[in-house]
Amino acid sequence: MKRVCLLIIISIAVFFSAACSQKKDAAAQNSENKISVTTTIFPPYDFVRAIAKDRVNLVMLLPPGAESHSFEPTPKDIITVQNSEVFVYIGGESEVWVDKILDSILDTGGRKVLALMDTVELVTEEIVEGMEEEEEEEEAEAEYDEHIWTAPANVRLIVREITETLCGADAANASFYRQNADEYIAKLDELDAAFQAVADGAKRKTIVFGDRFPFRYFADAYGLSYFAAFPGCSTETEPSAATVAFLINKIKSENIPVVFHIELSNERMADTISEATGAKKLLLHACHNISKADFENGANYLDLMRANVESLKAALQ
Repeated sequence: MKRVCLLIIISIAVFFSAACSQKKDAAAQNSENKISVTTTIFPPYDFVRAIAKDRVNLVMLLPPGAESHSFEPTPKDIITVQNSEVFVYIGGESEVWVDKILDSILDTGGRKVLALMDTVELVTEEIVEGMEEEEEEEEAEAEYDEHIWTAPANVRLIVREITETLCGADAANASFYRQNADEYIAKLDELDAAFQAVADGAKRKTIVFGDRFPFRYFADAYGLSYFAAFPGCSTETEPSAATVAFLINKIKSENIPVVFHIELSNERMADTISEATGAKKLLLHACHNISKADFENGANYLDLMRANVESLKAALQ
């Protein structure tokens, strides 16, 4: 049913896209000839914002505070993609709707499209001990983990690719974009070093999540093991009693001081585990999306991840 609805939405958007082209031309004249850049979710939005600053007209399709895995584009969203010179998306299973939109767009000339999962080495989501596994078809293929930005080393590659894509669409500002990218990558290097220092000096190497776990790339980068209720892209939010009991016993048996939750979570599972074990409940922000208030206050990837450094330090002490 979702596929049928999406096809209907796409058809409506394509029907009206020609009418919108004149509006696009007028808007271009009123925006100082800035190129239009559209991203699906927060991480690429924030990376483009850091590289291009005010030299582009930037739009994020996913509303702040919304759940990305169940997002469905509106006709307005489809027209926004249609009218963009640059379109940046992640490319995973939660964005299968993107391919349908791109296939539906009649005028593809000159548009730069970048799938960020094409820029890094991918790993599959894994089911670790105690984790609930969603019901799948018997021969279903393993899904690649979409949360590629949780490792700063990946973001270095992502930023380079975004920068070259912007330069290809807007050569007049190429030197500006590349300079900003260099400065941003230097900050990523500092962030990476801070996480590595915490991991190198850690008393333990295990973290526990009373939540989904969208940190596979992060854990691999710093040699961490983990236990969680669900994999990162799980649609489940209510764990079984057995899963909660497993995580409680794991924290007690290994004297783990922190139980993590992710952003925009209901936190009920982490609360239950914290109350049963005395472990401190902390946020480890996956930067998948941010609240409306944080968005309006200019929250960014670097600041959120710097806060994660301190949270990780508390968990590994």
